[in-house]
Amino acid sequence: MFRRAIVRQPAPSVVGGLRAEDRGDPIYDALLEEHGAYVLALIRADVEVSVLPPLDAYPDSVFVEDPALVFPEGAILLRPGAPSRRGEVDEIADELRSRFDRVLELPAPVFAEGGDVLVTPDRVLVGLSARTDEAGARELIACLKELGRVGEIVQTPADVLHFKTDCSLLDDETVFVTKRLARSDVFAGMKTVLVPDGEEAAANALRVNDVVLVGSDYPKSIELLSGLGYDVVPLKTTEIGKIDAGLSCMSLRW
Repeated sequence: MFRRAIVRQPAPSVVGGLRAEDRGDPIYDALLEEHGAYVLALIRADVEVSVLPPLDAYPDSVFVEDPALVFPEGAILLRPGAPSRRGEVDEIADELRSRFDRVLELPAPVFAEGGDVLVTPDRVLVGLSARTDEAGARELIACLKELGRVGEIVQTPADVLHFKTDCSLLDDETVFVTKRLARSDVFAGMKTVLVPDGEEAAANALRVNDVVLVGSDYPKSIELLSGLGYDVVPLKTTEIGKIDAGLSCMSLRW
């Protein structure tokens, strides 16, 4: 159950955000609307949301989950694999130190991003990717141990930006996962729901208390999850998706 969240308002520079595939620049006003609807969905899910000011110097800073992780036991400042994003860590550090008694930090020169981290009830999965190297994953697992959590290194599918690009937690024992990631068997012992073909981007859903937030552009996924009994809240992610983002990366939740 989440009671608090931190988000950051998108800056106008977000239209020049990083992307693996060029699908055109997002429309700023439309992206603002998507972000506003996201914040409202968190509030309606009984979460107290703090909105940080925009950072025009950092186009991708709306995605606050990549430079940091938060848990009830404390926070961890990460080191983004994208050099243009590393300054985001300093920008959010004071906010986290004002909220958490324990704030740990990854040392240079390793790197790890929160988009590669999936928290399950019994372990924290850290996916290796172009944004999270093995040294960073090991340092992160050491920080997790200090917070009383168990970490495990797993592999992100080739050519996939982040581990959570391809999966999300639906409940304490069920993962919504793409077929390409499910084949790796990293979720052995858990129930899996496969993302419908052609809607792989829907895998980055977000469970918040009693609801599951899902991109509204993925009707087959919405129908599938609703049919399984989940309370699905569709949210527009068309503009956000143009810069390789989904629902989990836009907030820090605890």
